[in-house]
Amino acid sequence: MATENEKIVAEFCATWKRMNVDEMVGYFTDDAVYHNIPMAPLKGKSEIRKGLHQFAGMMKAIEIKILNSAAAGNLVINERIDTIVMPDGKRTDLPVAGVFELRGGKICAWRDYFDTKMTGMG
Repeated sequence: MATENEKIVAEFCATWKRMNVDEMVGYFTDDAVYHNIPMAPLKGKSEIRKGLHQFAGMMKAIEIKILNSAAAGNLVINERIDTIVMPDGKRTDLPVAGVFELRGGKICAWRDYFDTKMTGMG
C-alpha cells in the first residue's frame, strides 16, 4: 500500500501530462531544490518555475509512468519511464530514477538520475 508521500509524488508526476507549471510548482516548498543530475540544481520556487518553463517549452508532451516506488520516512524513490514527445513528433522513452524528499506534504528536494545520452544532452 502506498504511503501518503508516495501518493503526493505520484500526483506530482501526473501533473506533467498537463504541462501546467503553476500546478507543478505548487507541490514544492519555498526552499525546495530540484536537481537534474548532472545539470546545476535549481534552488527555490522561482528558479524551479523558470527551469520547468524551459523544460516544458522544449517538448510537445510528456507522460511519466512510475514502474516502482519505495518510501521510508520523508524519502520516496521511484523508477520511471518518462515518455517525451518533441515538437517534431520524435518520441523518447527515458528511464529515470527519481529521489524525492518531502516536508509537510510538499517536495523539498527532487533529484533525477538518467542517461543524458538518451536525451541528446550528453
